[in-house]
Amino acid sequence: MMSARTRIRTTAVAIAVAAAVTGGVFLNAGSAQAQNVARTATASHGTLTVSNGTKNVLIGGKWVDFGVVVRDLSWSPDGSKAAFVDGSGNLVVSGPTGAGRVVVAVNPGGQTWSHPTWQVSPAVPGEGLAAKDNLIFTASVKGVNRLETVPATAHHGTPKALSLNSEFGEKALPQTGNQWPSAAGTAGTAVYANSTTGDVYVRDDNLRQMGSALAAGSQPALSPDGDEVVFVRSVAGHDHLFSEDLDHATVKDLTPHDTTVDYTEPAWSPDGTTLAVRTPSGTVTMAANGSGSPVKATSVTGLAAYRR
Repeated sequence: MMSARTRIRTTAVAIAVAAAVTGGVFLNAGSAQAQNVARTATASHGTLTVSNGTKNVLIGGKWVDFGVVVRDLSWSPDGSKAAFVDGSGNLVVSGPTGAGRVVVAVNPGGQTWSHPTWQVSPAVPGEGLAAKDNLIFTASVKGVNRLETVPATAHHGTPKALSLNSEFGEKALPQTGNQWPSAAGTAGTAVYANSTTGDVYVRDDNLRQMGSALAAGSQPALSPDGDEVVFVRSVAGHDHLFSEDLDHATVKDLTPHDTTVDYTEPAWSPDGTTLAVRTPSGTVTMAANGSGSPVKATSVTGLAAYRR
């Protein structure tokens, strides 16, 4: 039985082969989003955005009025759509300026929804894999966090619990305390944190969904290719950024020499070269491999994201 790590790599290879066979586009993908993920055009660096819980979103250094409160904005892989939680706690998808808003799911009350992420992947008929175009998010009920999912194209849809199965023969994974999901890559892979265990987990959404713990940390962000995860870990009383290569389980401190600044809520650029990170004084950017020093991008404090 392959581990979640091995299956993620195997699935990614199968998808790459299928892309080559079909000329770079998955002809059987079930949605436009899935087709866009499969295109072979070179990824761009992307535009930095910051949402701060108001109706205005900082996009490329300019404020854009979305018309409603925007919390925890997340961009679709092709940059054409934004997902966020509005002021009523509902899950919303809109165009890149807030136009064309659709309430994907209405909060039933008594819950706090947060941190939506796009799970978009193409179909691979030869592997028996269906296309995916979903949103995964955290639902908190009476202080208990769980991960839920709903189709990104839904209108007043009904979210359901996200399956979190362990690897074959391993103990069951925690079903509560899970938060901060981040999905990326072409295989439907996601990572998330658990507040009870203090660990980051990887979720493989293959034929038999399974997952496992990766490392101690919180607030994980999966790289665009799905091969690497960046997360937050406390070192000597301050929040550092760490990375882990999913292929080799190699963990690296990206901010080893900074002993005074807390780095939190990392976000990847679409080309995988840069991280945008929250600090107490604003948003900084830094090389994803940890080289060089962080550079202040804006004094605006909020959740950073990149739009392709």
